[in-house]
Amino acid sequence: MTATPVLEMLDPATLNVDVNVRKDAALTADFVASIAEHGVMEPVIAHRKDDGTVHVLMGQRRTRAAVEAGRTLVPVMIIDSPEEAERIVTQVVENIQRAELTEADEAEAYHQLSLIGVSAGAIAKKTGRTKSSVESALKAKSSDAGAAALGKGWSIDEALLLAEFEGDEDATEELESVIRDEPDQLHHVAQRLRDRRESAAALAALTAELVAQGKTIVDDAGHYADEDNLYVTAAKRADGEPATEDDANAVLITTDYRGEHRTHAVISGWQELGFAPKYERHGGGSQAQKGPMTEEQKAERKTLIERNKAMLSAEVVRRDFVTGLLAKKQVPKGWQYFTVHALTHHPETVSGYDAKVAAGMVGAKFDDTDRWGWNPLREHVAKSTARPEFSMIALVCAGYEKTIAKDSWRSPSQTHRDYLDQLVAWGYTVSEVEKIILDSGTPAENEAA
Repeated sequence: MTATPVLEMLDPATLNVDVNVRKDAALTADFVASIAEHGVMEPVIAHRKDDGTVHVLMGQRRTRAAVEAGRTLVPVMIIDSPEEAERIVTQVVENIQRAELTEADEAEAYHQLSLIGVSAGAIAKKTGRTKSSVESALKAKSSDAGAAALGKGWSIDEALLLAEFEGDEDATEELESVIRDEPDQLHHVAQRLRDRRESAAALAALTAELVAQGKTIVDDAGHYADEDNLYVTAAKRADGEPATEDDANAVLITTDYRGEHRTHAVISGWQELGFAPKYERHGGGSQAQKGPMTEEQKAERKTLIERNKAMLSAEVVRRDFVTGLLAKKQVPKGWQYFTVHALTHHPETVSGYDAKVAAGMVGAKFDDTDRWGWNPLREHVAKSTARPEFSMIALVCAGYEKTIAKDSWRSPSQTHRDYLDQLVAWGYTVSEVEKIILDSGTPAENEAA
């Protein structure tokens, strides 16, 4: 039988304040002064353990303020001892409803619950949060970098990204800089860092494999006599015959804009080995590059490569945004005009859409295959008549996505502006390179043109 709650006047200094989900008690001078003058007006909720100690369940802030203010008695409502998990859950829910918890507080609360065996799903059910948001908070809290970020007052989303790059000092420094100065670009920068990390890992693995095979790796190679290393395809033997890969004694690794690596057979020290270049350098007309690139040309090429890489990273973030948008219960506002405008103004959005991309955006489950005529979106639509508008939006978005290339920023089109404008209206934040497309003109200007 549950005992009737009893109101007692107790010395706040004798009360045990258990782990509280609000780590920062927010004991402002005004609050302490108010407690000193008026006392604690609302009873503290607590329970008495078998050893006689009284543990505060709700009202930790008032208890601490009363101790600091020198109050000798506070009203305490003694109730039956609830389970530890229920105590924390009750406290979390109460504070969330009052909008008093910071994201760091929430993460700490979920962490405490997980330590006593409460699953992410159970936490989500009790607190009204989504399971994914609880899992993100727990993942962020479980790492030193994530916990430190939460301690700085950063969001769970930001802490999760810092946890993802824990141990990478350069990436961490860049992310922290973006959080401080350009928080709206955080996901774009994080994706570029992921792409860069994946490429670097692949390069390290390839390099290790080549070294294990006894290969010599060089930093550069060329086609002409002024190069220290010649590509095998640009060399000939002393007898005039073309060199083959059997003549190679080194390897050059190149990386394309996608971050993918290729190996090239090279002859290092070709002069001493009796080889000669196949070709002579010549002017070759106005389009030929004569001699090494200037610093300005190098800078332009670097910008081009970096922007192409940024477009590929933005593609991942953009498609993830659409996928998240179409996972919601409510269809995005204005979807009817968006789709009919696409069909009438940009018909390629229907004729050229990528079915795999569209199916992924709408959350369809499918096994990848390359069989001819296979269309996972068509199969998804055939299985259910529910939410057809979401499939339609996915189809149109996938069509737009297929028209956007890595270098679309160099020749922006109204098609791409229409698509990005709609995503922005739905809450998407464009990357710096996508801004080039949007800033290249307005619909009115392009109609006039």
